[in-house]
Amino acid sequence: MEQKSNKHENYEILNLLGYGLSKFDNSFVKEFGFSTKTDFFKYFVEIGIAKTSSVVKNRMDLFNPFFTTNNRKGWWQNGDSYIHRKHLIDSLFGNENVKDYSNIVKLYLKENYKIKELFVKVKPIVKSRFKKLQETGLEAELYVINNYTEISNFKNGILEDARLYGDGYDFQINVSESSFLAEVKGIREKKGKFRLTEKEFLMASEYKNDYIIALVLNMNDTPTFLTIENPINNLKFEERIIKSKEIKEYHLISDIN
Repeated sequence: MEQKSNKHENYEILNLLGYGLSKFDNSFVKEFGFSTKTDFFKYFVEIGIAKTSSVVKNRMDLFNPFFTTNNRKGWWQNGDSYIHRKHLIDSLFGNENVKDYSNIVKLYLKENYKIKELFVKVKPIVKSRFKKLQETGLEAELYVINNYTEISNFKNGILEDARLYGDGYDFQINVSESSFLAEVKGIREKKGKFRLTEKEFLMASEYKNDYIIALVLNMNDTPTFLTIENPINNLKFEERIIKSKEIKEYHLISDIN
């Protein structure tokens, strides 16, 4: 039987809207040319983002507890269950003012929903961060950074970020005299598959019990951890050869004096 997903089909844009409404309130609404939230909600029903106005309002309520300056409780009873969604947007766009953040949302609407009437102007670096928004990897890595001490192996440990090195693991967690290499994998549903790159496979083979896959499951709703020590020994993998795309480079014809 096919498992039903808890993820709304317009999950990403609804999170962006909820974040903007909670953080910037009516200033965010005005950037779209509306004077009231009611009209703003109706607009996103009209363009097919939400079936009812309450869908957009509910996403605002989800983010409200994380912005204490707005004096709105929202879904406070959920505690920090959904704060990972805020952490992702914060990491990419948390320093943007209301105008620039609104342009990011408009860019999303223009590129993903073909809303042509929107005028959008964003800086190149924002476009680069924008591309990271839909990547499962970044969201899962941020969840680990903020919650890794919940994993029994890593409790009381100190996390070192190794992602820039590209050596087959994301983090090194130092616990007392031991060091664990953690490779993070995100899965949207409560179960699923993941793959290892050649570098990850080789590092896991070398470090064995000190190499741990930190799976972040159920990312569409309330994430949970599943850790796998010594994955090469405890799981079955099959080798697949992926043909790489042709890479173009542009070389100078003459030396620079």
